[in-house]
Amino acid sequence: MDQAMDLFGSQQNNNEPQYVDGRLKAIFFSSNDSFYKVVLVEITDTNINWPEDEIVVTGSFGDLVEENSYHFMGKLVDHPRYGKQFQATNYSSLIATTQEGVIKYLSGDRFPGVGKKTAERVVDALGDDAIEKITADSRVLEDVPISPKSRSAIIDNLDSDDGLEKVIVGLNSYGFSSAIASSIYQKYHEDALTIIANNPYQLVEDIDGISFKRADAIALKLGLVPDSDERIRAGLMYAINELCLKNGDTYTTTQPLIEMASSVLEDNSEQQISGKKLAASLVALAKEGKVIGEENRIYLTRLYNAEVQIADHLNRVIKNKDDEDQLKEDAIKKQLRVVEKKFDINYDDSQVAAIIQAIQSPVFILTGGPGTGKTTIINGIVNTYARLHEYSLDINAYKDKPFPIVLAAPTGRAAKHMTESTGLPASTIHRLLGLNGRESNDVTGTKDIEGSLLIIDEMSMVDTYLFRSLVRAIPNHMQVVLVGDQDQLPSVGPGQVFHDLLVSKQIPAMQLDTIYRQESGSSIIQLAHDIHSGHLSANFTDNQSDRSFIPCNENQIGSVIEQVTNRARQKGFGLMDVQVLAPMYRGRAGIDRINDIVQNVWQDQKSSKKSVTIRDHTYQIGDKVLQLVNNPERNVFNGDLGIIVGMEAPKGQKAPNKITIDFDETEVTYENNEWTQFTLAYCTSIHKAQGSEFKMVILPIVWQFSRMLQRNLLYTAVTRASDFLIMLGEKEAFEQCVKSVSVNRQTSLVKRLVDTIGVVGDKPSDSVDPDDDLVQADDPSSTGSQATGLPDHLTTDVINQNVIDPMIGMADVSPKDFMKS
Repeated sequence: MDQAMDLFGSQQNNNEPQYVDGRLKAIFFSSNDSFYKVVLVEITDTNINWPEDEIVVTGSFGDLVEENSYHFMGKLVDHPRYGKQFQATNYSSLIATTQEGVIKYLSGDRFPGVGKKTAERVVDALGDDAIEKITADSRVLEDVPISPKSRSAIIDNLDSDDGLEKVIVGLNSYGFSSAIASSIYQKYHEDALTIIANNPYQLVEDIDGISFKRADAIALKLGLVPDSDERIRAGLMYAINELCLKNGDTYTTTQPLIEMASSVLEDNSEQQISGKKLAASLVALAKEGKVIGEENRIYLTRLYNAEVQIADHLNRVIKNKDDEDQLKEDAIKKQLRVVEKKFDINYDDSQVAAIIQAIQSPVFILTGGPGTGKTTIINGIVNTYARLHEYSLDINAYKDKPFPIVLAAPTGRAAKHMTESTGLPASTIHRLLGLNGRESNDVTGTKDIEGSLLIIDEMSMVDTYLFRSLVRAIPNHMQVVLVGDQDQLPSVGPGQVFHDLLVSKQIPAMQLDTIYRQESGSSIIQLAHDIHSGHLSANFTDNQSDRSFIPCNENQIGSVIEQVTNRARQKGFGLMDVQVLAPMYRGRAGIDRINDIVQNVWQDQKSSKKSVTIRDHTYQIGDKVLQLVNNPERNVFNGDLGIIVGMEAPKGQKAPNKITIDFDETEVTYENNEWTQFTLAYCTSIHKAQGSEFKMVILPIVWQFSRMLQRNLLYTAVTRASDFLIMLGEKEAFEQCVKSVSVNRQTSLVKRLVDTIGVVGDKPSDSVDPDDDLVQADDPSSTGSQATGLPDHLTTDVINQNVIDPMIGMADVSPKDFMKS
């Protein structure tokens, strides 16, 4: 090399940007799910102290071409495993200046129709600096013996921008990681830099992993002033979104909104945002129809509309049921006795009452814990209903018309359980509605449900958006039965729909308390009911025939789980029979670490199976994985478990670019840009396990999870085990779970239901006892500051007193003005 080198590793001027120029000799590694690459570069120029002619360079790059020259900017780092290498933060292409480099460049994809022989003629005629000569004066090609078509291809494409490279270079300049840059490019493609320049805050809504703080830093770097209207509105929208998503609420109130918005807006900028500016921006958002204010509640418009529409559509279904069509109790009991005899079942008085009420009601709610007979009652409803209406339960009899009884659940596994317990077809709610991969907050219409009776199981998992889509698709004549366990975790999405439906008392409901599965000797069921009652079973630490407790601390969790899993495998339990559940992803007892530990138990690490690394985890054929998104077109849904059964690599390459997963006999093949749709599932979150049941559940609970320890979390985890429950960790942490009752979410669905349906038992809504467990109905027309008597402008005192009216200056505007049908 031309540059003299000092001693290896000596210090240089830290203010001088480090760079490496050189020819790309080899690509050692190219990530399948991002732009990350590891390459070997022959150095032609550099300002780092490096004693060798070649260096390993890492970073986010586009389609690099071997023998082409590049300028890499970054720094020399000491990798703990691979030693010293150059970590590039950005790069740019240099004009190829070697014979081999020019030939490879001109015969590449960038110049269609120009082959290797044509490129060789160009180099023979013009020399190693051919590209530089053509760039200076394209007429030099007229003396080269090539076709006019090839000459035009070179001239037309030589100065054209490489779209991918330009985008990656731009994204690198913003400091995005390889994975985030890949996500941005997959979302926006060549428009990425334009979209970011026009509205950096769009990244927060569209790209997972990009915080408001990050997008805001980009906006400020691009010259947006700290107190601009666009920035303040983006900060307010972010704060409302975060407050609702973090807590599962459907609205927020003024004090937390002002506090969070002020915090995020002032975090990246030293400029304080005035209360007047915040108030004006909030009003502007309301006028734009993005938020709605009602009393001191502030909603995202789509969440406000969703709650209102749930109440409206339930009211429509209830009020359109003709009382004359109601079946008499004696007729129902007569057919129920036939069903009892046919299936050798004896329903007790409460179960009979539940079946009768479900068949007589336009909408009916059935709730109860494990072992209380919900599945048995569903079977009773289905079979009795079919006999009363002379419906055949043979699906083959309905080739040209819809099956009259429709069964659905939020997850694929819950739907499969319904099918197994009833013998009838069941689907996910997403598939039933034909959402086809769209999220349930999509405002576009869904297809109407066809049939006479709809039964939805695992209702506690259904959030506000999904239930809105569901009730909107129910025809007037259809009867509805909603089944669930109100004591399980609420939905991941906003709201607590099942809880609110029960609390509102607007829909006939029955809670099952009697445990019918006790005769099977299940101490797991008794433990679940004890947890629900607020205490651990007296024999919690004593080993039972179906459950046990192993005391250990956070540092021992991994080793204990490894031993328990090994023992389960030796005893003949299958991969899908054993499931580890944990509350959190990070830490020594977290999901990520446990997945790697348990994977080693089920996988032979010395095998020659194909493998691929995705997001720091290595995947092999035979791995257990979890679907993370709904994909109705492929018949796979969020929460489905599958096994990797195949990996396919392009011809002549070792690294796979396709992975095939078997989800209960439904095989799905994923291209490498779709690999973010699944993750390892030897250990999953308790939330992700809702709607599923496993022969053996291994449940670690330690103080590391302290902020997550709540009664409904433990209750949900315990009730996932059908045969065996292995609990391990710190007893005090389990006790803390039982003591911590989760705080109900902030929702106004109860108020909507009471206002719209207007019946509590046999009483009209205006006779609701103020001491009832109901959210008291506020006057929805009192939206302006004049109506509420609240201040009409924002001051520091007003903020501190939490008496801000979010509709300041909008006395004449009603929430209904922003309603969308």
